[in-house]
Amino acid sequence: MSDRSRADAVYEALLLRQGEQWVQPRVERTQRVLELLDDPQKTYRVVHITGTNGKTSTARMIESIVRAHGLRTGLFTSPHLERFTERIVIDGEPIDDALVAAAWEEIEPFVGLVDAELEASGDAPLTFFELLTVLAFVAFADAPIDVAVIEVGMGGSWDSTNTADGDVAVFAPIDLDHADRLGDTIGEIASVKAGIIKPGAAVVSAVQHPDAARAILARAQEVDASVAFEGPRQGFELTDQRLAVGGQQISVRGLAGRYDDLYLPLYGAHQGHNAALAIVAVESLIGGAEQGLAPDAVAEGLAEVTSPGRLQLVGVAPTVLVDSAHNPHGARSLVAALADSFDFDEWGIVLGAFTDKDLAGIVQTVAPVATHLFATAPESERAAEPDAIADLAEAAGAQVTVHRDLADAADAAREWAASSDRRAVVIAGSVVLAGQAMQLAADEDWKDGWQA
Repeated sequence: MSDRSRADAVYEALLLRQGEQWVQPRVERTQRVLELLDDPQKTYRVVHITGTNGKTSTARMIESIVRAHGLRTGLFTSPHLERFTERIVIDGEPIDDALVAAAWEEIEPFVGLVDAELEASGDAPLTFFELLTVLAFVAFADAPIDVAVIEVGMGGSWDSTNTADGDVAVFAPIDLDHADRLGDTIGEIASVKAGIIKPGAAVVSAVQHPDAARAILARAQEVDASVAFEGPRQGFELTDQRLAVGGQQISVRGLAGRYDDLYLPLYGAHQGHNAALAIVAVESLIGGAEQGLAPDAVAEGLAEVTSPGRLQLVGVAPTVLVDSAHNPHGARSLVAALADSFDFDEWGIVLGAFTDKDLAGIVQTVAPVATHLFATAPESERAAEPDAIADLAEAAGAQVTVHRDLADAADAAREWAASSDRRAVVIAGSVVLAGQAMQLAADEDWKDGWQA
């Protein structure tokens, strides 16, 4: 059996378990497996990241800057766009298939043991995400790495990733999402997310709603952690941001240094703020409050960063962008970026989302900028019906058509956009839809142009 087949077999075994949308607040089960494995997550330093939007992009920036400083890195993010190995990155590359298989061989003998313990106590077996987290932690220890950059799966305090003790706790903007699991208010959600703050850790946070800021500060005070918020009168700030070819030029005032004229190859004002957050997170990890980072390493780390599926150009003639915006907060960032970073008069928006998301909020946010909305569905049992999206779009005053799948919607949108060089297309609403779009664009070679 090839290494790829062995790795795919591991993924298939994980898929037989409760999916990652089934969440029970039970971090102790993951901890039990890790204890049996001698706590691999304690063999490296950890940057732990939570928030509602921007977690993955910020995590990628942090990892890239840390690696540019000569440290060996691990990166754990979710979900994946095309293949599950994207979630576990070692030194900037998706984990090797052979390493996946080897890590699983270490873990598997203990899985049945813990499952049996759970069954005896009347609890459910280990889940997909619990075991994927363990797989990542074991793989990082085996590599070995110096620093793990870990994105929370959901929430914070009871998330499987919270079995790691973060030296730095990073908070991307917090908004309403997963209210059925995390709470009905921003303050309640922030309280759950603040559970990643460990005793003596350094906390760095984006600008937050006052209720979220209070929750973060309360937890930090409880465990004697230092806190730095973004803002002109706060600990750090984005001091300058200008459009540049293929992205933007930014300057950042950190906690211990200034970093000017940095090139960031990502679009959107929100990505500039994510970069400021990332820089300060790395300052807190390896620079400290008294010593800044090496400016050349910061510049190198940001210049090499990628964030697939986040305002990513996947097609030309006509222009097609893919974005993973899957809630109203993400949709607002997308709409702002379309206005600030691109020079098109009309946008065709291909939109497909999940039923457990705030469909009305997403549609109401994107409808005002959509000259034409192409309603579709990602390939998932959780997908919302395109007709439901279309009804919301029509109620919001948008011109809309319904399409059975992404391929049909993309064909219609690209044909619509090809009629004028002032038109472009963006595909958004779901990480799954973004991954499908990236694969479709590669298969059909959208970057080689297209004729109606």
